[in-house]
Amino acid sequence: MTDYRVRTTKLLVGPVGEPFYSEMCTEVYIESEGAGEFVIVEQHARVDLGKVAIEPSEWPALRDAIDRMIGECE
Repeated sequence: MTDYRVRTTKLLVGPVGEPFYSEMCTEVYIESEGAGEFVIVEQHARVDLGKVAIEPSEWPALRDAIDRMIGECE
């Protein structure tokens, strides 16, 4: 019998009431390119690549999401 597990690899941080596709949302997820896993923080509304805009009120939830994904890396 094969064992299975459920693994969380992506979280979405955004304001309460906003849809998941809102430009106010930030994705935090695990990526792997063969040399090990790492965490990506991505905002689709940002056209100037390489920057993440963080509102002070968003930081606690975003920090918790990043910490959680770092803990999930193998």
